[in-house]
Amino acid sequence: MALVTSKEMFAKALKSDYAVGAFNVNNMEIIQGIVEAAQQENAPLILQVSAGARKYAKPAYLIKLVEAAILDTGVDICLHLDHGEDFDICKKCVDDGFTSVMIDGSKHPFEENIRRTKEVVEYAHAHGVVVEAELGKLAGIEDAVNVSARDATFTVPEEAAEFVAKTGVDSLAIAIGTSHGAYKFKGEPYLDFERLKEIHKLIPETPLVLHGASTVLPEFVALCNKYGGDIPGAQGVPEEMIREATKHGVCKVNIDTDLRLAMTAEIRKHFVENPGDFDPRKYLGPARDAIRKMVAHKIKNVLGSSDKL
Repeated sequence: MALVTSKEMFAKALKSDYAVGAFNVNNMEIIQGIVEAAQQENAPLILQVSAGARKYAKPAYLIKLVEAAILDTGVDICLHLDHGEDFDICKKCVDDGFTSVMIDGSKHPFEENIRRTKEVVEYAHAHGVVVEAELGKLAGIEDAVNVSARDATFTVPEEAAEFVAKTGVDSLAIAIGTSHGAYKFKGEPYLDFERLKEIHKLIPETPLVLHGASTVLPEFVALCNKYGGDIPGAQGVPEEMIREATKHGVCKVNIDTDLRLAMTAEIRKHFVENPGDFDPRKYLGPARDAIRKMVAHKIKNVLGSSDKL
């Protein structure tokens, strides 16, 4: 039981057409729910921390909570920085004990993205830490976007091959139609599987990553709205699309929105049904259970990573 890198996780996933779940964490109950699900399903696990989570909970608290989860459950965990903005935050996380970092240079021109990524790769690899990078842009993608606009924002397969060769990055987040948040599509959901297949064909040994891959489970949206929420029309990536992506090199699937929805739905429900409660344990306990059940469902029925340890 230890903090581990994702290297062995991805090598196994790449050979067997499944993906490792990468779940964003912000507090103790979220971590407990996720790790208990991974323990239950005997599944590999990545816990990831965004810049916002670092600011909210503080790195020292999150790291110690993850270490406590390892001691409590015996589950090996890869601790990953999600969307590192620059070299400094990546270096800080490496120095703090993270086993994986992401440098997100996707907003920069291609050559500058390569330069920034290579700088992080050199430092992280020297310290035994793996690196994820991103090529292409996710925000604002929807089915109604025309082909020329897609080509301008989606990952170009030939550039992906060049990028990996020049940076030595361990895994690559690609843009094929997913997006962050609860409103991923207007109209019919769309992922560019032909583009994904071409990327995988060109870099078959590189684990690919899907960001913004929550399915925005309808039952949680409905529960939130039933108990006072206001998130009409929320739509995520259909589960069958995630399953298909795992057959074409996608080894890591990022999930955050579904965690938030599961937790919020249970808390809203509890407050409406138990207006006299003010003990946080009374509503955070059921929220933790909802996260555990949802993550177990993802691992078993969507990612295919049950019993892969």
